[in-house]
Amino acid sequence: MPTYDKLYIGGTWTAPASGTPLEVRSPHDGTLVGHAAQATPADVDAAVAAARHAFDHGPWPTLPPEERRAVIRRFDTLHARRAAEIADLVTAENGSPAWFTTSLQRSLTDQTGAFLRASETLAWEETVTSPNGARTVVRREPVGVVAAVIPWNAPHQSALVKLVPALLAGCTVVLKASPETALDALLLAGILDEAGFPEGVVSVLPADRPTSEYLVTHPGVDKVAFTGSTAAGRRIASLAGQQLKRVSLELGGKSAAVLLDDADLTAFAPAVPYLAFVNNGESCVAHTRLLVPRSRYDEVVALVAEAARKVTVGDPADPDTFVGPLVTRAQWERVQEYIRSGVEEGARLVAGGPGHPEGLEGGTYARPTVFADVRNSMRIAQEEIFGPVLAVIPYEDEDDAVRIANDSAYGLGGGVWTTDPERALTFARRVRTGTFMVNGAPTGFDTPFGGYKASGIGREFAGPGLAQYLEYKSISV
Repeated sequence: MPTYDKLYIGGTWTAPASGTPLEVRSPHDGTLVGHAAQATPADVDAAVAAARHAFDHGPWPTLPPEERRAVIRRFDTLHARRAAEIADLVTAENGSPAWFTTSLQRSLTDQTGAFLRASETLAWEETVTSPNGARTVVRREPVGVVAAVIPWNAPHQSALVKLVPALLAGCTVVLKASPETALDALLLAGILDEAGFPEGVVSVLPADRPTSEYLVTHPGVDKVAFTGSTAAGRRIASLAGQQLKRVSLELGGKSAAVLLDDADLTAFAPAVPYLAFVNNGESCVAHTRLLVPRSRYDEVVALVAEAARKVTVGDPADPDTFVGPLVTRAQWERVQEYIRSGVEEGARLVAGGPGHPEGLEGGTYARPTVFADVRNSMRIAQEEIFGPVLAVIPYEDEDDAVRIANDSAYGLGGGVWTTDPERALTFARRVRTGTFMVNGAPTGFDTPFGGYKASGIGREFAGPGLAQYLEYKSISV
């Protein structure tokens, strides 16, 4: 059983200043997974002080970029070696199914590789000559001390998408992890320690929300990088704005998958669980609205309902399980409330529904649920549920489909299904969202990821993600 009685502060394992140790329990059956130290504001003070000193006086920000890349490559090798161990631990902590955690962990070396390539091709310093002959040296410099605040649903992906570009840029980082996934966070700290970052450059602190807010508002922090709910993102943006801190936010989504009238349903049907129920539905990029032409509505509703009923729900450690338990009882209650809301607002329940799946009453399991006859004004179509709930919405024509897809506070993901590639691109260009799939085509780590509207500020992955941690300086010569 993993037990961490110390925090990782500035490269040193340090006893917490105070506070009650965390008990991490399995959402599958409530058994104890392990114990972890929990940070308090006093620990945040120590971590920020270490990061501040390392940035202001240490070697890391002034090292040649290739030397920082060498440390990141060493870290990436060490991290990749332990992918299976990390995946198993995350599954035990948060209930993400083993197929998902295993696949995601194995992909992270590709994510890191894209950041490394971006660093190699970046013009860290260049001379620009204007038409009048004036010369300016343009430098890209690290933004400073970064507070990286991450959620529990994909913890190492969320951590590395911030740590790696920030560190490559020359920043120092205080990583604030969720209590639900404190164990894998401190395991990550051990790998960072083994990689050999200079003193003060990295700290890892599992902590609750009040301590997270203390970190965000700490005067020693220059930038906040956050992944989580839109409500929390608004709060962080407000707090950061008062101090004019740099901020990047990767927030919620209510993405629409749109079937055009010529869509190939034999290709679409196997994708339904991955679009709507991936990671137990606890995914910001899940396609939780399905827009269907009225001419094919009954046919698609029947197909989707059958796909939901066939989804295997159970022990997340079982490789045959597709959907595991929700992370906490509070999250389970939240999802149940949304399902009841859908029924009360008049949507037609065609698969799943409230309560536990039969035989799984001992864990925080929700039934994969599909609603038909959904109006886009309903709560289940407008609000992020973060659970395995899909709303199927009819539309009249393509203009109506675009209108409904865009009728959302969010703009993170989405997709279109059609046999006509040009039609797909024309449709995709009309939807205001940061990422978009044509016939389920996957996105890559070498292209920007992020959202429009209430889905966030800034972009992650590769060059655009690295740029979030840089300041520009112009020197006239």
